[in-house]
Amino acid sequence: MKKVLVAEDEESIRSFIVINLTRSGYDVKQASNGAEALKLFDASNGDFDVAVLDIMMPEMDGFTLCKELRERSNDLGIIMLSAKTQEMDKVNGLFNGADDYVTKPFSPSELMARVDAIYRRVEMTRGVKKNDVTGDSVTLDNFELNLRNRTLSKNGKNIDLTQVEFQIIEYFFKNPNAALSRSDILKQVWGANYYGDEKIVDVNIRRLRMKIEDNPSSPTRLATVWGHGYKWTTDD
Repeated sequence: MKKVLVAEDEESIRSFIVINLTRSGYDVKQASNGAEALKLFDASNGDFDVAVLDIMMPEMDGFTLCKELRERSNDLGIIMLSAKTQEMDKVNGLFNGADDYVTKPFSPSELMARVDAIYRRVEMTRGVKKNDVTGDSVTLDNFELNLRNRTLSKNGKNIDLTQVEFQIIEYFFKNPNAALSRSDILKQVWGANYYGDEKIVDVNIRRLRMKIEDNPSSPTRLATVWGHGYKWTTDD
């Protein structure tokens, strides 16, 4: 069963989300605040595929909850709910480990498209890890990307990546030194029918730089191609 955790303090919105997820075949557990949601997650031993989290909640806000969930699982798909005017909240949510965000108000079709896309990505990641933990890898200088167990290492040391971050890195490793536009990355990772804007690419690149670069403020690997996008730079 496809399992989703919904954390939203406004009962009308929470009910709206739960009803639409249930109609689409998801097994939904709901919480009215972040602390309650974290207890549900821990009680189930993390047996969830996707979490839909509101930002402004009592007891524990969505940012803190997102960070706690991400520390417990790199595979869990996390979608943040933000108000239209909360632009920085979207960025903060992504930096805390979210994979995507949905802006309120949203339609049932938009929400389901986002959840379905995240769920498919999570299932693909878990399926690969479960069925084959050895095999093909791509090595670029001191980095090795294992395409089977979906891990990245630097100088032999593993770097924790979310499933979205892995897909971004995989795209770069398959196109080293090639300038990839933001729209190319968006379509490759989030899909051609993605509802959001390209800013989600920039935030994820910044988050990746913090994990892989010796000096994230002066990146040598994930370089910016001004007015276009980004590229992975090799030593050659």
